[in-house]
Amino acid sequence: MIVHLDTSALIAALSGPRDAFDDLYALVEQGHRLNVSSPVLYEWLRGPRTTEELDAQEQLLPSAAVVPFDAEAAARAAMIHGAVGLARGRASDIAIAACAQLHEAAIWTLNQEDFRDIPGLDFV
Repeated sequence: MIVHLDTSALIAALSGPRDAFDDLYALVEQGHRLNVSSPVLYEWLRGPRTTEELDAQEQLLPSAAVVPFDAEAAARAAMIHGAVGLARGRASDIAIAACAQLHEAAIWTLNQEDFRDIPGLDFV
């Protein structure tokens, strides 16, 4: 299964006390293919991040392999935006969801409530 990490999961796994690192490792051990989308990378990089955190991210989830938020993702995000209530202020979450949907990926997030009303999402 392809799993797109939400920013909350990426931060919890690779920064500070790394409370979710074991969960990240378990996903890899279970054979899931992990990715991040460009909106997640943007949120992650705006930090603050230490050199060690950035190095860990590059080793596990290289920036060069990021799932792009391209024209197709923009169109999907616009469709999602129109379908959900109270979409204002949720542009990043909607963009992240659009990328996951287009790549038939589940989302690993620590904030499922952020995605609660977006149809067609699977979570791990």
